[in-house]
Amino acid sequence: MSFDVRNQQDWADQLIDELVRCGVTHFCIAPGSRSTPLVAAVARHPEARAIVHYDERGTAFWALGYGRATGRPAAWITTSGTAVANGLPAVVEASQDEVPLLLLTADRPPELRDTGANQTIDQVKLFGSYVRWQFELPVPDPDLDPALVRTTIDQAVYRSMRSPAGPVHLNCPFREPLVPEPGKLAPIKAFNEPHTRYAAPVMAPDPVALSELAATVRSVERGLIIAGRLRTAEAATAVAKLAAHLGWPLLPDVTSGLRLGADGFPLVPFAELLLRDPERAARALQPEAVLHIGGRFVSKRLLQFIKAARLRCYAHVHDSPIRLDPVHRVTFRLEADVARTCTALVETLPATGRPSAWTRHWRRADEAVRNRLQQQFQHRELAEPDVAWHLARWLPSTHGLVLASSLPVRLMHTWAAPDGTQPPVAANRGASGIDGTVATVAGFAMGLERPVTLLIGDLALLHDLNSLALLRDQPVVVVVLNNDGGGIFSFLPIAAHTELFEPFFGTPHGLQFAHAAHLFGLTYEAPRTLQELEQAYREACSRPTATLLEVRTHRSRTYTRWLELEATLADICEAFYEPLSS
Repeated sequence: MSFDVRNQQDWADQLIDELVRCGVTHFCIAPGSRSTPLVAAVARHPEARAIVHYDERGTAFWALGYGRATGRPAAWITTSGTAVANGLPAVVEASQDEVPLLLLTADRPPELRDTGANQTIDQVKLFGSYVRWQFELPVPDPDLDPALVRTTIDQAVYRSMRSPAGPVHLNCPFREPLVPEPGKLAPIKAFNEPHTRYAAPVMAPDPVALSELAATVRSVERGLIIAGRLRTAEAATAVAKLAAHLGWPLLPDVTSGLRLGADGFPLVPFAELLLRDPERAARALQPEAVLHIGGRFVSKRLLQFIKAARLRCYAHVHDSPIRLDPVHRVTFRLEADVARTCTALVETLPATGRPSAWTRHWRRADEAVRNRLQQQFQHRELAEPDVAWHLARWLPSTHGLVLASSLPVRLMHTWAAPDGTQPPVAANRGASGIDGTVATVAGFAMGLERPVTLLIGDLALLHDLNSLALLRDQPVVVVVLNNDGGGIFSFLPIAAHTELFEPFFGTPHGLQFAHAAHLFGLTYEAPRTLQELEQAYREACSRPTATLLEVRTHRSRTYTRWLELEATLADICEAFYEPLSS
């Protein structure tokens, strides 16, 4: 039977249309030939939105950012060959942090594989175990039922979004010619319903498991709630209500939505600083139980505290079956919707009356830290902890916040003032890489449909520099902390090995970002004081387009400033570590 290119384009048209029917409307595309049928279908679909960028890695991270903001996948379309491999970093991050993502990789037909044909590699199962599901569609053929395309797409979207959410890979081989002659492409008529509708699984907590957890909580006098990454504002509100109901100290991760702008009982936003000596704190405070709600958390000190504590129970409530237990302390695991579980516990357990001595101890210490830092940050030094404290207060209520891995996310988790606004916060902490951060913020801003502030280091920005092209028409403020290298390494033991540190870890580059900002059409400012930074930041937030604010700092000063600030809190920590009477 002769090959009919019109049938092939119809195949691609149905594929894209079924994605739109399933609610996938954003398509991230880098130029390439083999993906022509898919791109032609996106271009002609009335409800499809194309994001075109010349770097496959950037488009993949754009889709990741969009999935973070919306909880729905965007589709990443690539040509064949190494273009596909460029998606691996974003796929790993999406897999590790359970972010929905669809990968549509165009491919050569099977008869060209293992023949030396140009731009042909083995793309089948290229992403290995990092995808939730993978499937290779057949080469389009008129003898195949077109329902095959639609049911496959419906399954792919469902598998990307069901718990545990994550990336799904569809490999799509096409034969040449890749597009009909001019004038032969008809418009695509959009339909409403997908071919196969999947009913979402019920994530209500199991009543027996809930009763068991409630009984354990009821028997505990010294309990802590840890809020890891939470997917929705509804979940964050429910966790805060549960903590207030129980009267347990709530230790919020910066990605929980509770660390910033949710100042109140019984929150302990400065737990990172109180746990300066995690093992000593565990011995002195003797916690009985931890209720960990949500996903991962940033703090290594908190993990060390948990490992050292002699806990009766470590309960983890999360809407995913994936194990998050690096120190092997979890004794009870409940897979259920976070908001519904917290609400059910509030309804089941009696409200706490007067706060316990245990909770008052945590709160007094936290308030003492806050008051001390308030005094310290009045000096208004342009150092990185100071930037974090003040940026949290300057952040407009209309903004989201994206934090790059390495030092920026730790700066905001440790030092940010807790009494500013309460933004949606995103950080690529699944695999904690610095790659793709700028592209992630572009997709996150599009998904949120609101302005976004990005706090990023110089190496992370250099790593994703060409993704600045994705920002120029978006209201994004990039605050780059340029300390001329890898600032996080100054906090590691390798810093004592001076002969190795600078060339291999500090990696000074001597670069500034003014020309990069101008190249990609961003407004640029280089404030030299905190006062100048505040003015430049507020002006940037008023613009409808992107701004890059370069804050020049010194790695050595960042490290010493961090230590100096912690030293001013030594007496508070000493009092905090005093053993509590039963």
